[in-house]
Amino acid sequence: MKYEQNLYRILKKENLAKDIYRFVIECPAVAGVASCGQFVHILPKGYTLRRPISICEIDADKGTLTIVFAVRGEGTDAIASLSAGDFIDMLAPLGHGFSLPQAERVLLIGGGIGVPPMLTLAQHYGSHAVMISGFRSADAVILQNDFNAAGAKTILCTDDGSAGLHAMVTVPLEEEIKTAKPDMIFTCGPTPMLRAVAQLAEKYDIPCEVSMEERMGCGIGACLVCACKTKRENGEIHASHVCKDGPVFNAKEVAWNG
Repeated sequence: MKYEQNLYRILKKENLAKDIYRFVIECPAVAGVASCGQFVHILPKGYTLRRPISICEIDADKGTLTIVFAVRGEGTDAIASLSAGDFIDMLAPLGHGFSLPQAERVLLIGGGIGVPPMLTLAQHYGSHAVMISGFRSADAVILQNDFNAAGAKTILCTDDGSAGLHAMVTVPLEEEIKTAKPDMIFTCGPTPMLRAVAQLAEKYDIPCEVSMEERMGCGIGACLVCACKTKRENGEIHASHVCKDGPVFNAKEVAWNG
């Protein structure tokens, strides 16, 4: 796994929704090797532990990465306090991303802050992708115009019905599967959502990759903070590192009830 640690300049900062920010970061060496589904590990000034944030966009030609993150505590609040022109301490790119098989039709499902890493996939597959986003309410909705600009069919769901469909993401997901069976399903978000998506993928015999969300310490597999339970070929349950072995896993490898 090739990664770098350095101070990188923030070229653009944007407030997308309440406590949700988008940074465009100048990092040519990282952008040149990063892939869909990987993440960065950012050290907030004055803190000892880094914060993992998924990569939202990769522009190798411009030498930039885009990240989108929510303020969830003091560390991410310190990151959000940075401005365009400031430098950010970043370890990147980390983890194993999505497999990106050739496909005529893929379904992308994101929940909450699991929506941003789906944008790299939408840009990769373009009009061959259907993006289903799930948010709590209208004031948390982000990136819908970006998915449309990528050429993906875009479906929005909210828990309270204040925007888009008043439904869980699995409702339009199953409808899209029945309309035309996809070659692949990709998903990122809360574990209950990932489990539900994986169950539908298994029901309809569709390959599925999930991007897991776990708290992290080192980000490179040296500690045990981000362990998750996975299954070996013989069915034996063992611990994998989300940072090193993931964050993307084949849905069938994850021990959802382990």
